[in-house]
Amino acid sequence: MKWLNPALLILTFALSAIGHWAGWNYTLQFILSSISVIFVAGFLGRATESVAHFAGQRLGGFLNATFGNAAELIIAILLIREGLYDMVKASITGSIIGNLLLVLGLSLFAGGLKFKVQKYNMTLAGLNGSLMTLAIIALFIPAVFLNTHSITEGETKTLSLIVAAILIISYIAWLLFSMITHKEYLADVSDDHDQDALAHEHGPIWSKQRSILYLVVATVMVAFVSEWLVGVLEPISHEYGLSELFIGAFLVAIIGNAAEHSAAIMLAMKNKIGAAVEIAVGSSLQIALFVAPVLVFISFFLGNTMDLVFTTLELVAIGVAIFIARSVTQDGASNWYEGLLLIAVYVILGVSFFLV
Repeated sequence: MKWLNPALLILTFALSAIGHWAGWNYTLQFILSSISVIFVAGFLGRATESVAHFAGQRLGGFLNATFGNAAELIIAILLIREGLYDMVKASITGSIIGNLLLVLGLSLFAGGLKFKVQKYNMTLAGLNGSLMTLAIIALFIPAVFLNTHSITEGETKTLSLIVAAILIISYIAWLLFSMITHKEYLADVSDDHDQDALAHEHGPIWSKQRSILYLVVATVMVAFVSEWLVGVLEPISHEYGLSELFIGAFLVAIIGNAAEHSAAIMLAMKNKIGAAVEIAVGSSLQIALFVAPVLVFISFFLGNTMDLVFTTLELVAIGVAIFIARSVTQDGASNWYEGLLLIAVYVILGVSFFLV
């Protein structure tokens, strides 16, 4: 991430802070906060990557996925505190389809332009596809039962809590399966030597202590700038006539995922397509199976439970994204045209959400 200049990081964060506290124009605040989120998320990603060098490959991958979603999680928690549940669900939708269509699509496209065919672990791709199917089923059921009047609104919230608990357990079991009991089974054997050489050639950016310190500092910065961004979303939506669905599903998702976009694309262009796919698909799975359920429990403890009832448009968007992403990745090989197909679907959904 050569674009991550420390001076620009500090400058954009400072300007965003000044704009917030001085009460500048909402549009200017939104622009400054959005730029700052991109730089701070990049800083967080770099700190996580450095810590991952000391934590080992498997734990490092988990840290990358977890802290890669930190910006989205913090933004969502702040939206819950403001009672903007529809925007929270839209941001969850946007994160899932953004990673599966935009991040994965750009990665396959960029990597495919440089390498004719890129291959990765077909077994892992199949299991990821199964987990994607679990995610859409879990999000689909509460909406169907509520909309058919089979259960009351209170029962829907209870069902959402139960489904959320099952999803969290499923995700923890997946971590146990993929990182401990079957890690050799899911390893990208053909890429092991290259990964080891790359790790040796490009060691950690900072020392262990400094990496941990920067990780904490970056997380705090993300929390602050996310709060400033959330504070202007409602005024911006009213000023420009944008729906909460479009703002949450596309603007917030793209801004929060900026660091992951660049990381996945760079890996694909280095012929590390397995790692790029893991960033895109793994992040979507973590959002659906862990982040969204955790937000349900956070809202419960804050006194007003957020249900897992997504709109028909959101469910269709997630279902379409999962369908084509699974179709593209199930053979364990990729090319630039498959990436272009994913990007095309993302643009179609984006235009549709904008016109809602």
